[in-house]
This record gives sequence, C-alpha cells and structure tokens, in this order.
Amino acid sequence: MVLSRETLVYRHDARKNGTLLTAAEREALVAPYLPTPKATISTPTRKTRPVRTFLRTQLHILVFNIIHTLFSLYVRLRHVYHAVLSRVLAILYYHHRTPELIRKDVRGLSRLPGHLSVILELQVGDGAGLEALLDEVAEVAAWCACVGIPVLSVYERTGALKTYIPATHRAVATKLHEYFGKGRPSLQVRAPHVPSFLNGDVSEQAAPLRDSGEMFCEGEWFAACTKTSWASGHLSVLLLSFEDGRSTIVDLTKTLAEMSQHQKLLPSDISADLIDAEISESVTSDPDLLLLFGPYVNLQGYPPWQLRLTEIFHVQDNTGVEYQVFLRALHNYAKAQMRFGR
Repeated sequence: MVLSRETLVYRHDARKNGTLLTAAEREALVAPYLPTPKATISTPTRKTRPVRTFLRTQLHILVFNIIHTLFSLYVRLRHVYHAVLSRVLAILYYHHRTPELIRKDVRGLSRLPGHLSVILELQVGDGAGLEALLDEVAEVAAWCACVGIPVLSVYERTGALKTYIPATHRAVATKLHEYFGKGRPSLQVRAPHVPSFLNGDVSEQAAPLRDSGEMFCEGEWFAACTKTSWASGHLSVLLLSFEDGRSTIVDLTKTLAEMSQHQKLLPSDISADLIDAEISESVTSDPDLLLLFGPYVNLQGYPPWQLRLTEIFHVQDNTGVEYQVFLRALHNYAKAQMRFGR
C-alpha cells in the first residue's frame, strides 16, 4: 500500500509540473510498488526441414493409395464372386413357375418358417415403380404358396401397397394362377386396421378360412392361419408400413397410461406379455424369418417389437428379388439354432 508521505510528495510534484523531482527520483518512488518483471525465456528457433516434410507427406499419400487400391480390388472381386454365384444358382435352381420343382428344392429341409416377412422398396420417380413392386410381391407370394408357408407379411416403408389392396390381391391372384392353374390356393390380402380381401371379396370384421367352417376375428387371424394345414391351401398376405412400427408402440403406451389413470387397469397388470398380445392383435405376430433383398441389412423402420426372435437373412451385394435368394434364406433358416434362453 502506498504510504501517505510518498503520496503527498508525488502529488506535490505533479502540481509543480514535475519540477521538484527528477525522472530517476520518480522511478525510485514507484519502483517498490511495481510487479516484478518475468524473466524472458529465449526459445530456440526451430529449423524447418522442407525435404523431410515433403517425403513424409508423400509417404502418407502412398500408403493411402495402396490401402485404397487393395480395398477397391477386394470389393470388385467380391462383387464378381457373388454375381457369378447368383447366376450359377439361378441356372441350377430355376423354378420354371412349377410348384413341383420349388417343393423339390425344399424337400430336404428339416423345417420351414410359418410366417415369412420380406422388406421391399418402391422405386420413387419411376412411373412403373408400383407395377414392379406389385410383381415382386406376387412372385414372393407364389414362392411361399409353393413351399407351404401360410403367412407372408410384406413391409414397404411408404405404405403405398396399403392404398392398393385390391390391385395387390389381383396381382397375387394372377401370379398364383400362372403357377397353379385352376387349383390355386385361396388368398387373403389385408393390412392393419384396413378391411381385408378374401378371394376378391371385402371382409370387414371376420374372414373365413377355406374348408375350415370357422370365422376368425382380426385378432385371431394370424393364429388361425398358422394352425391351418397346407392341405387347406390358404395363403395370407399382410401389408405393413412405417406407421405400423414405433408409432403403434407409442399409441399403445398412451392407451395403457390413460387406462391406468382412469383406474381401468392396474400398473402391475402391464407386462411384456400384455404388450406382445396387444401388438400381435393390432399389427402382426413375430415372423420366423425376415428376408431382405438388398445388399446390406437396412430395416427401414420395420416394427421393432416383432423382431425380438426373428431370424434375419440377406445376401451381400444382391440388388433384386431373386428366387435363389429366397431359397438360400430357407436353407439358412433350416440350419439356424434357435436359442431363446430361459
């Protein structure tokens, strides 16, 4: 702290325009109160080595190009291998739209899925995209009918198929007629919360199964289809979209919360079994096998609750709906080990 005497001396000198004290005396007066200057550390200047820096950069570029070349070569060889394998399998196992040949291809399998689900895409911007999608649905449905899979669910993210249920039914029925002739199986096409089509007729609340003599409500539909023997010759096609996935779980959560608030349902009654039963009734049951025809696994918002115990299959580098992919999926499913735990 500056002493009062020194303050008076400094101010008196300032009033005299600095004539009482010399510059050295003024410096000596304020020197004790100034911070100690830090010793400057002299840093040696780093010498630049342009040649070494250039060589290091070129080495990095060389290593990057080598890795990029090797990886590109691996991808090209993998594409060629899968393309050749697909063509060979397509020639060896071509079905000729004959159910007997398709059944022969799966005759040695120990088991088949009771519910098969596939993910298909609508080609946006192409005028024939919907027709191509309908043809793909019809082809897969015909293959399922030939091998004896009673339930097929088709997931298309945008939900375009839901608005064309009659056209979908007509396309699948025409394809089944090409495969089976007049002895084609009965066909039902439906979507969640939408009237179903059974052999071309609208079925609002209940749908009869062929030769069964029973009527099944919407919630019992999948259980009845999977219990129906193949001798009855019935194929059920379910159309799914993105809105049947997470939004369904959100709506169910809101409904259960409101019922609990209004004392219609106890919180202790809400369990995984209850949620599974409600979702299975409103949307679909768990598929045994999910088949993707794309080059990689992309679920595109598929309903997540139904995939807990589902076997997922895809063929690397595949880009189309091919019979050999369908056949390989069935063979892979037959060899898969289902370990559900305790």
